[in-house]
Amino acid sequence: MLNRIFRRAKRTPTEAGDEIVLPVVWLLGKTGAGKSSLVGALTEQSDVEIGDGFQPCTRSARSYDFPPDQPLVRFLDTRGLGEAGYDPAEDLAACRDRSHVLLVVCRLDDPVQGVVADALSDIIRAEAGMRTILVLTGKDLVTDPDARDRAERTIAARMGRAAGRALPAVSLSLAPREATDVEGLDALRGHLLEALPAAGLLLEKSRAGDAEQIEFEKHKRCVLSYAGVALTSDLAPVVGMVAVPATQLKMLHELGLRYGVKWDRKVGAAFLSTMGVSIGARYATNFGLRELAKLIPVYGQTVGAATAGAISFATTYALGRAAAYFLYRSAQGSAPSEEELRKVYQRAFRRSSDEAD
Repeated sequence: MLNRIFRRAKRTPTEAGDEIVLPVVWLLGKTGAGKSSLVGALTEQSDVEIGDGFQPCTRSARSYDFPPDQPLVRFLDTRGLGEAGYDPAEDLAACRDRSHVLLVVCRLDDPVQGVVADALSDIIRAEAGMRTILVLTGKDLVTDPDARDRAERTIAARMGRAAGRALPAVSLSLAPREATDVEGLDALRGHLLEALPAAGLLLEKSRAGDAEQIEFEKHKRCVLSYAGVALTSDLAPVVGMVAVPATQLKMLHELGLRYGVKWDRKVGAAFLSTMGVSIGARYATNFGLRELAKLIPVYGQTVGAATAGAISFATTYALGRAAAYFLYRSAQGSAPSEEELRKVYQRAFRRSSDEAD
């Protein structure tokens, strides 16, 4: 779905205005389904912060950029379906053009979901590739296990028919914060990570078990921010060859400052040396060994602009993750081995790439 972000980024300034290109998560459902509460639970923001953060983007749809100070993902919320006098056709057309993953939000204690199914059918008919996740809220409101299971199966079947395929689904409770449904939210974050890595990586809840991972969580948004810049910078091969390596080099310098290490040629050479032949040689093959900025792979000329954008996001995130690991271990006096660093890079690349596109 990163490719859909990239296609949107290719719109001209006249078409897009001064709009920031962000991965967009669209919430669709009836009034009272829990859409705003779901955004609050995913971002761990208060109801007041969420309410104040939403801004109108059409006559009856609104958006919320998160984090507010340096947005990396946008939530799009349309007016509750089924409200008297509301024709959603205009909003559905506008929102499907700007969205990358759709969360269909339905309450388990509300079996009347025909209006939602009809809207979903219209969306999929116009945008067959829309990644869609079914979120069943109100798990705590249907206390009988058998009744809850029947409700889950009934709504899932209805939405599956509307979409023309079985949808990944999660059931959760949106109770007050002290009783947050951790298991349900983690399942939703996992589905988001698969559907839209750019958003899923930001919203996933860390279960860091070691000091290095805990430290990286402090700098993760920085890496994601640069990865997003790399994605939208790669509009054309020539532009990408300059902008993407420059963005990645700037990220490495900032990570060095954050970890208390000056990123210079010596540190860069040590990092690339540790990355090893399997990854480091790929950089050297493409750009030579003269400058670190020229050692970052850019594939715009060979795989097309959209795929180049997706790869730029994934390689930038993976590079930042590997650099953070290298800087942390080096500062501790125990530089990582080539195998360790390669595993960190490859795992980060897999998690941040959109292999389904």
